[in-house]
Amino acid sequence: MAEPTVLSFETHPGRTLTAALFKDVKNAKELRALLAEGSLPEFAYINARVVLDPFILQLSGHRALAAEGSTRMATRNIHTELVYGVSATKHVAESLKRFGINDDTSAVLVARFDCKPEELEAVAKRIEGEQAALSELGTVVDLDLIDKYFKVSKQELQSRGRLDAVTFRVGAKDCM
Repeated sequence: MAEPTVLSFETHPGRTLTAALFKDVKNAKELRALLAEGSLPEFAYINARVVLDPFILQLSGHRALAAEGSTRMATRNIHTELVYGVSATKHVAESLKRFGINDDTSAVLVARFDCKPEELEAVAKRIEGEQAALSELGTVVDLDLIDKYFKVSKQELQSRGRLDAVTFRVGAKDCM
């Protein structure tokens, strides 16, 4: 089992975001049902195919912490705010549908703020898949889906990288 990645935030000392990638997930439909009924531990459950780079997760984590601190969250809790933050759209339902897990999700990124090891162990036991290092995220991403969801054109990719385009859209969401 791969070690999870722990991200920290200069703007929020003492706060961390623990993230773990699960590949070849076989029970996404069951996980989604458990999530809907509130039977899964409180984590952000993200479709890993649409997260281009761990930096996007870090940026979204920063935004979620800032929203929590200002009491201006668009969702009910900080972990749902994290899923919402990974997207470029201001439509909460659309963000959760596209970036949360679906019945056919095969790669799941789970993340929790200020996570204790036993909390991650509890959620890992519920996921039927192989835990992989976050550095393997690039092996599961769907570039066509990312281009579609973030409206990245081939013309734009000729002048800048995809990560720059996606980062700009995620970071500028509040300004649009």
